[in-house]
Amino acid sequence: QVQLHESGGGLVQAGGSLRLSCAAAGRSFGGALAWFRRAPGKEREFLATISWNGDGIFYADSVKGRFIISRDIGTVNLEMNSLKPEDTGVYYCYEDRAIYYSGDGIWGQGTQVTVTS
Repeated sequence: QVQLHESGGGLVQAGGSLRLSCAAAGRSFGGALAWFRRAPGKEREFLATISWNGDGIFYADSVKGRFIISRDIGTVNLEMNSLKPEDTGVYYCYEDRAIYYSGDGIWGQGTQVTVTS
């Protein structure tokens, strides 16, 4: 049973922006939240995480300064700016069981982002 639902993926030209959102089915979020992506032929990569109350935010170097993670009681968002072709991949929402990222959590099914040059 899928508990997390991502939306907002699509096709965009390099330099453009997209906003991804993720919601939990029928409930609010309790733990830390994060976004990951899997580029074609690569392992899943951590992008950003935000703690349960928003006071702890961390970004991978590959997206720092371009992506912004945010959350409210029912959604977690990823604002993606200055997109590059290497940002192409399937983007996954993640909810941790702890209030800060611990690696023990659940995943959404993913949404495809394709950046063309």
